[in-house]
Amino acid sequence: MDIQNSTEELYFILLGLSQYPRAQTVFFCLLLMSYIITLLGNSLVLLLICYDPRLHTPMYFFISNLSFLDMCYTTSSVPQTLINCLVTIPAISLGQCLAQMAAELYLGVVECLLLAAMAYDRCVAIGDPLSYSVHMGPRLCGLLAGTSWTAAFLLTVVLVMTMPLEFCGRQVINHFSCELLALLKLACSDLHFYELIMVGISALALLAPFAFIVASYGRILVAVLRIQSTEGRGKAFSTCGSHLIVVALFYGTAISMYMTPQDKTTHDRDKIISISYSILTPMMNPLIYSLQNKDMKGAFRRLLGRRTDL
Repeated sequence: MDIQNSTEELYFILLGLSQYPRAQTVFFCLLLMSYIITLLGNSLVLLLICYDPRLHTPMYFFISNLSFLDMCYTTSSVPQTLINCLVTIPAISLGQCLAQMAAELYLGVVECLLLAAMAYDRCVAIGDPLSYSVHMGPRLCGLLAGTSWTAAFLLTVVLVMTMPLEFCGRQVINHFSCELLALLKLACSDLHFYELIMVGISALALLAPFAFIVASYGRILVAVLRIQSTEGRGKAFSTCGSHLIVVALFYGTAISMYMTPQDKTTHDRDKIISISYSILTPMMNPLIYSLQNKDMKGAFRRLLGRRTDL
């Protein structure tokens, strides 16, 4: 299984849970169920937002972006992981591995930046509600969303283009997918310069948006405390509470993975953390962010009513 200096394409073995056959069977069932829930939940959110004109607001524009992103994010790795659970030797070529890694990185960075844009939207909505509709117009919303997708692409290109491609030792990735950190553990070249690049990119993609979100919610808290009515405060907290849960789930796991010292061994803890931000968070987003919302429930009832009338 050693990598040889030849012109043949390299292949890697994605170990996953193959050393635990019984656990792998259970994992396959749970993963398939979570993937189906993710696709159905986020598809329903997109359908409701597109269908109901009452949801054509800045907040739901960003939610629709998030739902589409989550569908792409899970699809970038979950189908391959499901297939690997069914084969004896879950092999993947170097080209496929790099493509999967780049897609996961790109979509993960987009989510980081998009959550920051959503925090800004909530900050304006609660801090300056009278001018909210004017300030958060279609042009600014499109600019914030477009910047998130474009900036994430540029940051991902830097990471991928500077990544060392010299691998040595056994071609076994002790992970479910070709995640960047798991793949780097097989690199035999000097990683000091690349690690500096990773720190810089992580600061821009993780720490800076997270700091912006914290600052935004600091301003939101000040604005909420100024609200006189209890009902108004409750509405403001309920509007922001779901977003805070999503931020805590996604940023907490991602920062613990990419902003902590790494060694040359992939631990089971790393796999669990990876599942949290790449599978569980996209599955939970529609449940805790959108479908529990009163406006979304109303849109769902109106959709069902129209379908019944037809």
